[in-house]
Amino acid sequence: MSNKPLVKDYMTKEVITVPPETPNEDIIQLMKDSGHDGFPVKKNGAVIGMVTAFDLLLKDRRKLVHDIMSTNVVVADRDMSINDAARVMFRMGISRLPVIDKKGSLVGIITNTDIVRSHIERSTPMKVNYFKKTLEQLYGIKTEVKRMKVPTQRLRPTQDKVYADELQGRTYELKRGLAEPTIVVKTGERFVLVDGHHRTVAARTLGCQEIDSYVIDLQQELKLGMEKTADLNGIFSFDDIEIIDDAQHPLIAITRSMRDKKRKKNG
Repeated sequence: MSNKPLVKDYMTKEVITVPPETPNEDIIQLMKDSGHDGFPVKKNGAVIGMVTAFDLLLKDRRKLVHDIMSTNVVVADRDMSINDAARVMFRMGISRLPVIDKKGSLVGIITNTDIVRSHIERSTPMKVNYFKKTLEQLYGIKTEVKRMKVPTQRLRPTQDKVYADELQGRTYELKRGLAEPTIVVKTGERFVLVDGHHRTVAARTLGCQEIDSYVIDLQQELKLGMEKTADLNGIFSFDDIEIIDDAQHPLIAITRSMRDKKRKKNG
């Protein structure tokens, strides 16, 4: 992928479209079945409108899609940058853009969820590069980074606890395709999990056999310091990790504590 992510890199290619003669009752059922709240309206291969939940709720009750659909549809070129698409969506106050090719044919759809995913994926490589350089300086070696799927049963955890509320959030992200890749160190034949314990526990709970990861390959056998610490704490598998459900993630707890203090001060 280029340094300038494009709409075509993140758009959904399989788009549910509806013809303008579709009964609105069918649209309501389609929303229930698909989980989507809006669909491009297509006729003769071209996008002529967009029908959303807002159209069904806020406009006068009509029978067919063409009676309520929005006809001034903003579309995106497939070679448009993600940042430009995000700006357009923000300024126009819309959550999705049909994507067209040079001939004007519909080739996909980009949503605000896709925009968020693109920004998450671009932030992770910065962490990977920082950890890569740290390992090289610490052990005096050269490493190689690969993006790959790692079997969850082969991952060696190094963290002794995870938080139930954070697990819930990571589970939601995985289901929506929003979870960023984990960071893993390959040393010898071992895959040591460095960053992404909540994501991995959530993936295992969902029955995922693999998880998307950035793998830093040491290309030799080394015992990492974090492995030694995990050994001392008795953390050898995910069964050894404690799931804390009577407390919230520290960052959430701190945020709420600061908010409560502010309320008392102002009260």
